[in-house]
Amino acid sequence: MQDIANQFADALDIANWRLTPYQVLVLGFALLIAVGTALLMLPASSRSGQPPPFIDALFTATSAVCVTGLIVVDTGTYWSLFGQLVIIALIQAGGLGIMTLTTLAALIMGKKIRLRERLVMQEALNMVTLSGVVRLTQSIIKATILLEAIGGTILALRWLPEHGMRALYLGYWHAVSSFCNAGFDLFGEYRSLTGYVEDITVNLTVSFLIIFGGLGFGVIFDVWNNRRFENLCLHSKAVIISTGILVICGMTVIYAMEADNPATLGGLSWSGKLLASYFQSVTPRTAGYNTVDMSQLEDATLFFIIILMFIGASPASTGGGIKTTTAAILVMAIWALVTGREDANLFLRRIPKHLVYKAFSIAFISAALVIFVTMMLSLSERLPFIRILFEVTSAFGTVGLSTGITPGLSVSSKYWLIVTMFAGRVGPVTLALAIALRKRRGDIQYPEGQIVIG
Repeated sequence: MQDIANQFADALDIANWRLTPYQVLVLGFALLIAVGTALLMLPASSRSGQPPPFIDALFTATSAVCVTGLIVVDTGTYWSLFGQLVIIALIQAGGLGIMTLTTLAALIMGKKIRLRERLVMQEALNMVTLSGVVRLTQSIIKATILLEAIGGTILALRWLPEHGMRALYLGYWHAVSSFCNAGFDLFGEYRSLTGYVEDITVNLTVSFLIIFGGLGFGVIFDVWNNRRFENLCLHSKAVIISTGILVICGMTVIYAMEADNPATLGGLSWSGKLLASYFQSVTPRTAGYNTVDMSQLEDATLFFIIILMFIGASPASTGGGIKTTTAAILVMAIWALVTGREDANLFLRRIPKHLVYKAFSIAFISAALVIFVTMMLSLSERLPFIRILFEVTSAFGTVGLSTGITPGLSVSSKYWLIVTMFAGRVGPVTLALAIALRKRRGDIQYPEGQIVIG
């Protein structure tokens, strides 16, 4: 047994892999998807006892590892208990990240975390320095267990009268899915949480788990340690303010657009409309749950939600998208240009130009990916363009919201969405750097030139 443990520990030693940190992250997620696909291909994973088609197993495993929530078969009725446990394990692993789990395994075995492994962890957690990276990883595990346990207990107690002892399974299963911003549900018939549209306990518990999971672990610990807003670091301030603005603006716009729509908010009470608007504003931040039928939303509302999904959650969180801080930097850079300032500033701090360049690069590459995949799906699917764009953006932002078209897509379209989910989870820039050659140093610096733009 000790020999097996030592062999596994050696496999975790990424110092011997001769890979860049970006390549380690990409390959780690790819390996996790492969393992998940193999497990879901087992006859025991489906309720029918028959092995599912490869594309369905691969799509589900990718969606779970990438904490997306898009599905091609109904999770609650198609998969057996074993299959559902595989899915939730993939969600937990994908939400925490492959390096967090690898570090945990290494620490349990008493294996020393070397410099190269710390560099990969730094990249995975989007940390500026290496200081405290192992300690932060340990804290992430503890915080995840605590928050999921609290949320799962509340949901279990709420569903106990309705589902009996099965409420324990449902409560903790959905707490993990919520905190990891996955959006998978077990209620069957692709219903998500539509049966609880005016249930304040379910709405607030799930939305708070989504928000905590989407803030980023560094922000959670910064708030816990400093308590007062003025004492927080610049990153935490940017995340909290941008998150608050997106939730409030999203709630206001969705309420204004859907309040009179009888298929969505129109039939609800005034308080129910506010609650549903709030929840539909939170969930596009890469969560995937919905309490109203997304296929019945107005086209204008769908397009607005597309914008929210594209922005997504925050760095070092369980969510996807270009991230709230990226959007904040873009806005401040544009504001600096409009007002004639040389630098972009935020909370009386100057934003370094390399961060501005990176933010624009992330936004451009992400938009290019969404546009390209949308074009590919439009060529093979005879569906409304807004619904195709919605589905692709949901895949990129690892959101999981759907207008119901995913199960009926062709095999080629499903593969395109698989690629999009994977790119959205690891990050398009990380994926590009993993594929690219190693960074060259000592490049020639050419004379400055002028080009007319605008």
